[in-house]
Amino acid sequence: MSWREENGTLVRIFRTPDFLTAFNLVSAVVGPAEGLNHHPDIAFGWGYVRITLTTHDAGGITELDHRLASAIDSAVKPFDL
Repeated sequence: MSWREENGTLVRIFRTPDFLTAFNLVSAVVGPAEGLNHHPDIAFGWGYVRITLTTHDAGGITELDHRLASAIDSAVKPFDL
């Protein structure tokens, strides 16, 4: 599944085989988020990670959200999900 627009946000859901993989995927997102100083909302648990991007002060999706989405895609590519 790729990124989709949902209520003024970009959302991507990853299905993982277990909780540890979900946790490690979330950890892989930290570097790109810190690097861009743009921090996603993340929910995760056994078998899933849901990442939501929006620029709150702009009231919706901006170029920064798209840049972070691309950086996240690169960071999680090794997980092959």
